[in-house]
Amino acid sequence: MYKKILVALENSRSDRALLEHIAALAPLHKSELLLVHVADGFAARNYDKLKLAESQEMKDDRAYLEDSAEQLRARDLPVETRLALGDPATGILRTAAEENCDLIAMTTHGHRLLGDIIYGSTINEVRHKADMPVLLVRAHKE
Repeated sequence: MYKKILVALENSRSDRALLEHIAALAPLHKSELLLVHVADGFAARNYDKLKLAESQEMKDDRAYLEDSAEQLRARDLPVETRLALGDPATGILRTAAEENCDLIAMTTHGHRLLGDIIYGSTINEVRHKADMPVLLVRAHKE
């Protein structure tokens, strides 16, 4: 059912819950995994337009993606990584479409009111614009 799952990572401790869930789900569907993080700092948002060098943020994000991928590969799961640049929701949706993903998996934090307004914009945009199912996994409380 889910041949390719895009796993949107934040590069935070919240990703642990999502990765645990996906590591259990993927073998059931024999899914390929595509770990995606969208770097959204100044350099990332203007990388092509201003012909900028890769920022330390982008380098750190690539390393984080590879570390996360290695954890899943150790469980014999097929994993690729992609660092997208710019607006997070746009990057997630574009990558999912380009890579023919069947499912987008993301972490939710369970914010209320003001927190939803401040932090929920990426999830809201993805879930309203995605052409495929979106799986939201609640982050562990720290």
